[in-house]
Amino acid sequence: MNIFRLGGDLLHVLSFLILFLKILTSKSCRGISLKTQQLYLIVFATRYLDLFVTNPLHSGLTFYNTIMKLLFISSSAYTVYLIMFTYKHTYTAVYDSFRTPFLIAPAALLAVLFHLKLTFLEIMWAFSIFLEAIAILPQLHLLRKCGQVEIITSHYIFCLGGYRALYLINWIYRFFTEDNYRQYIVWTCGLIQTALYADFFYYYIISKSKGSKLKLPP
Repeated sequence: MNIFRLGGDLLHVLSFLILFLKILTSKSCRGISLKTQQLYLIVFATRYLDLFVTNPLHSGLTFYNTIMKLLFISSSAYTVYLIMFTYKHTYTAVYDSFRTPFLIAPAALLAVLFHLKLTFLEIMWAFSIFLEAIAILPQLHLLRKCGQVEIITSHYIFCLGGYRALYLINWIYRFFTEDNYRQYIVWTCGLIQTALYADFFYYYIISKSKGSKLKLPP
């Protein structure tokens, strides 16, 4: 564990807190993509299947990872519940039109072709890595169709992108400080995922510097 990994995890947790704050205080899920949240739930549910075979008390790091895994799964499930049931009447389904099968199918195919070991857990892990890299696309698609982005929603997405950026730095740090540290699947997907946020980061920083609301081009 290093400061970049810890910072990334904290930003990820903060993104959930901001998302819950936005939905629960406004009593609305307008501007939030249900499809992206469902994809994230699939990502965490398939990535953390090792919860069933790992002793959480094996070490301090294992206990920390277990808490984080359970937090990410439960937070994603709760978000999906809020959008699908509690605040369903505020969900902007007409804008959330990205076809997620075109994301899930390629991720599944890549996982079958590229994985560390030919086991069920490893293929599911690879699938989650490939899927997470592109899971934000329905959310970005929705925001572009809506045009203007709510301030708190923009903070949520910025934290998500920041979490991946810090993980990218974490991988670079580990590459230079740990012997035989090679994770090509993770690195490639992490670069793609971070690149997808680049355009959003640009308009986010511009809007903050001008003190104006964030608008994404169609």
